This record gives sequence, structure tokens and C-alpha cells, in this order.
Amino acid sequence: MNDAPKKPPSEDVTAISKAAAGAVLTIDLGAIRENYRRLKAQLGGVRCAGVLKADGYGLGASQVAAALLREGCEIFFVALLGEGIALRRSLGPGPAIFVLNGIPPGAEPDAAAADLSAVVNSLAQLAAWRETASRAGRKLPAAIQVDSGMSRLGMPPGDVERIALDPRAFDGIDLRFVMSHLACADEPEHPANERQRLAFERLRMMLPMAPASLTNSSGIFLGQRFHHDLARPGAALYGINPTPAGPNPMLPVVRLEAKVVQTRVLEAGVGVGYGHTFHTTAPLTAATISLGYADGWHRRAASAAWFEGVRLPFLGRVSMDSIILDISALPSGKLRDGDLVELLGPSQSVDDAAGHAGTIGYEILTSLGPRFHRDYVGG
Repeated sequence: MNDAPKKPPSEDVTAISKAAAGAVLTIDLGAIRENYRRLKAQLGGVRCAGVLKADGYGLGASQVAAALLREGCEIFFVALLGEGIALRRSLGPGPAIFVLNGIPPGAEPDAAAADLSAVVNSLAQLAAWRETASRAGRKLPAAIQVDSGMSRLGMPPGDVERIALDPRAFDGIDLRFVMSHLACADEPEHPANERQRLAFERLRMMLPMAPASLTNSSGIFLGQRFHHDLARPGAALYGINPTPAGPNPMLPVVRLEAKVVQTRVLEAGVGVGYGHTFHTTAPLTAATISLGYADGWHRRAASAAWFEGVRLPFLGRVSMDSIILDISALPSGKLRDGDLVELLGPSQSVDDAAGHAGTIGYEILTSLGPRFHRDYVGG
């Protein structure tokens, strides 16, 4: 009997060989580092964190964090406690790791043991973190999040006023930041941006003096008034356009390519795929690729692949593990079994794919599944 500990599933799936995988996801860590540099330049002298929630937007939190560390980033944000513990294991001591959703009730000792910083969103979370500090016999780091108008996370104004009157509210707590989150930063002219900025200024003045953080990826491009002391970009690091109304100032980070499983000639009048939603009207050449909605490719996402700059439209529905392409635009025999076609990359960005699906680039990236061979380059 083999008693050796098994690797976590995340470690196993990233080790899928290129030969064994049906598709290849290439992640350019050099592009992530350059995107961080561009955001820093936009911020002037303001500090810049890195948001690594959802496993670095699906691209590998530990790999992305290591790349950002090389650029001098020493503050990271995750969404969940489990993500924070895993990241601490990967990074070791030193960098600050904040848990955006706060610490779940009863798990405070685990967070303290991993040297994580709580983002405190409620009076209950504040009391629990204060009690944990008392039991630990040391100050514990935290950020206080106030709700400036998004109505998602953070203390509402009434609770901020309440703790402002309590001289013991922050006993045992090392208050690193007062923060909030913008709801409409990707729409620069939206009046909610200025309303939230003013609300944030009012609320943070009620709290102990601490550095302030309001700006997300798109907020960085709203101007200096929004920058405060720390920016918290996420999507822009990964190549998603933080200024959707204009050109993307970020470098693309991912390339997704799927293998051809089979090519064939289809006669006129043939039904294709589930439900026969497509019928051929003339003979055409088709290829089946090894990628489907089980890999996170939304059924409504961009409906074409590319090979050497040639667009190859989807035929019929996306299946769980495969998609059928019309490759008639290619010379006969040009595309063969085992060749790779591009789904995301120079010909089709993450934002392009999202636009076809009626969603956003965040959802495209975080949906990409575990069956790919992941190739990290430029690190």
C-alpha cells in the first residue's frame, strides 16, 4: 500500500503533458509583469497591489504572484480564506495577503496562523478578529472595508459611525488600510464614481488614520483623485481591457489552442452536431477539435477558431468535449490531426470572445478548465 501523500488536484492538472492534453493554454508571465509596470506608470508614485482571487483569474495564483514579486509587488488580495492559505504556502513569509471576503466565523485562528490579513466587512468580523488578536497575544493586520455605494461588501455608514464612537473598536488590530470598491469604474462618465469617491472620503475620515484604497483596474484610469494610497488591479493584469470604450492599454496574456482530432469531407444535406442545428448546403471540409463547454468554452462564446490567420467558423453546437469547424477556406490537407487551432490569441482576444457570449473577459478567463496543458512563458 502506498501511503505517500497525493498532490492536490490543482497540481496534478497543471502537469498534463502537451502530448496528452486536448488543448494548450499558454500564459505569458512576462506580459503580466509588463501590465503591472504599465499600471504603476499610470499611478505615478502610488503603491500597486495584485489581485489573485479565483486562482489568479484562472491562470495560476502562485505563478502570477511569483512574477509580480519580481516586479516589486508585495501586497496581494484573494477572495477566500482557502485561497489565502494556499498562496501563503506558495509564497512563504513576507508578502501581505488580504482576504477580501473576510474570515469565515470560526476560521480566524487558521487565518492568523497563516499570517493573513483580514478584510473586515462587518461589525461581527471586526469583533471576531479583535478577539482572535487578544487570544493570540499580538496585533493582527486588517483592512476595514466600508460600503461607499456598491452594496456588496463592507460596513454601511451606520456601522462606521458606530465604531467611530467606540474607543476600543480597534484594540489588538493593526489597521493597514481603509478601503472600498468602485461599482462603475469601467464607465468613466458614470455619476456613481464621484458619488462613491465622496462617500468614501467621508467614511474614512471617521476611522483611525490609515492609508486608503479605492481603485480597481478601471479606477486607475479615472485619474489621480481616485488613486489614494494603494490601487488593487485584477483584470488589467491579465490582459482584460480596463477601458472598454477605447483601445486596450494592456498586453494580451493568454493564448488558447485546441488540437484537431479528426478531419473529413461532409456531403451536401448532412446534419452537423447535436440537434442538427446546422445542415450543409454544399460539400465542405470539416475538422473536429478537442475543446468544449466542459473546458469552459461557453456555448455562446466566439464561434470561430483560427489557423495561420484564416478564420474557421464553428458548425452546429458546441459539445461537452468537442467543436466542429468548417475548414474549407484552407487548402486541402493543410490542417491535419494533432495540429493546433487558436481560440484565444492574436486573432481573437479574451474580450472578443466575451463580447460574442454577452459576458465579460473575467468570466471567460475564470471559466477555463483544468484539462489543458498549461505552458508558462516569459517568467
